[in-house]
Amino acid sequence: MDKEYFEKIQELLQKGEPFAVATVVKIQGSASAKAGSKAIILNNGERLMGWVGGGCAESTVQKEALAAMKDGKPRFLTLDLDDEVLGVGMPCGGSMEVYVEPVLSNPDLLIIGHGRIAESLAELGHLLHFTVTVRDPLATKENFPHAHHLITGDPELKSIKIGSGTYVIIATQHKGDHLAMKRVLEEGAGYVALIASKKRSGLVFEYLREEGVSAEKLKEVRAPAGLDLGAESPEEIALAIMSEIISLRRGGSGKPLMEVKKAT
Repeated sequence: MDKEYFEKIQELLQKGEPFAVATVVKIQGSASAKAGSKAIILNNGERLMGWVGGGCAESTVQKEALAAMKDGKPRFLTLDLDDEVLGVGMPCGGSMEVYVEPVLSNPDLLIIGHGRIAESLAELGHLLHFTVTVRDPLATKENFPHAHHLITGDPELKSIKIGSGTYVIIATQHKGDHLAMKRVLEEGAGYVALIASKKRSGLVFEYLREEGVSAEKLKEVRAPAGLDLGAESPEEIALAIMSEIISLRRGGSGKPLMEVKKAT
C-alpha cells in the first residue's frame, strides 16, 4: 500500500491535478479504520485509493476534502461515530479525528502580449510560484527567462487551457486585445485584466458588447488593472497587478495591514 500510495501521489503531482489526502490521526472506541489510515480524494470527490472509514464518515471526509481543495486550507475533523443525530450518522460507538490536506497545483498566470510590463509580470509570477505562460509572436526566452511556456503562434488561444484557476493579463498593445478578451471571458478565467488606455479599453468593451458578451461578464474585467499603488514605472505597474491577484486569491482586503490589525 505504501509504495502504491506514493507512486499515485507522484503521478497526480506530475499531471498537475489537484487532490486531497485524508489521514486518520486518532480513534477512540470502535471504528472501521485505524490511526494512520490514508485516502486520496480527487477534485470530483472520488476516492482514488485508501480508506478512512465507511458510510457517512467517508462522505463527510470527501465533502470536507472538496471544500479544502476549493479554498486551499487544510482541515482537522472530529467525527462523532456514536450519535446518529448530531454526529455523522453511523452508531459505531466512538470518535475519529481526521486531518485533510489539499494538494494543489500552482495557479496559472497567462500573459498575452510583450513589453516591459509583461516581462516584469512573468518574473513576479515565477517568484510567486505561478505557472507562467506567455502568448505573443515576439516572445523569446531572452525576454521571458522565467516563463514556463512560450507560445508565439495560436492567436485564438486554442492550445491554452483556461479556467477558473487561470489569471489572465492582456497586454497586447492594442493588437488583437479584443479577440483575446472575448476568448478568455468565454472560457471563464478566474481573473482577467486589460492593460490599455481608457480610450482603447472603451473600444474593447464596445466590441465585446456587440459580440453579445453580457454586462455581468464585462464587470469581471479589471481595467485599469491592479491596486492603487501610485505605480508609474512598468515594474511598479506589474507589482500593482500581481498585488491585486494575490489579494483576490488569498482573500485579502487590499488595505494597509495597520488598518486591518486595528480593526481586529
